[in-house]
Amino acid sequence: QPEFKVLAASADAEEALQRVREAKPDVVLVNFGLVDHDSLELTQTVRREVPGAKVIVMGILAIQEDVADYVRAGASGFVMKDASSEDFFATIRAVAAGEQVLPPALTTSLFAQIVRHEVLKDPVNVRDHARLTSREREVVDLLSEGLSNKDIGTRLNIAIHTVKSHVHNVLE
Repeated sequence: QPEFKVLAASADAEEALQRVREAKPDVVLVNFGLVDHDSLELTQTVRREVPGAKVIVMGILAIQEDVADYVRAGASGFVMKDASSEDFFATIRAVAAGEQVLPPALTTSLFAQIVRHEVLKDPVNVRDHARLTSREREVVDLLSEGLSNKDIGTRLNIAIHTVKSHVHNVLE
């Protein structure tokens, strides 16, 4: 892609981390299936040592048990294992522009992990505070079907920023 500039690439995690420290790129692509290193730990290290770099985790499966861990570690975006090149490049562009990208296929997994975490942490508090409005429930249902914010807005006849606001409220 003509607007992209590759500053470094490495198959070795330690070497890649050193190159990230030196080059201080805008976006770092981390392969989920690293053989020689823990990709979650690498994501945390990049975000801690090069805070201006945004991390995209690649090669994620639709039912990924640790998506929430990557979000907490500072990942700004995800690329599915079976993503098209158009999706791949669109994710890089969006993350570079400051957006966070979660493919629709991962929303159900992420919501389930958040709920599981909160219930284990304080089941009474979750039950008392996890009351969603009917519109928020509609948005969650459509997200779980894999619809994008734009598609949800169209389906519910509301603006995209309103959909994003409902998603934000649900996550809060």
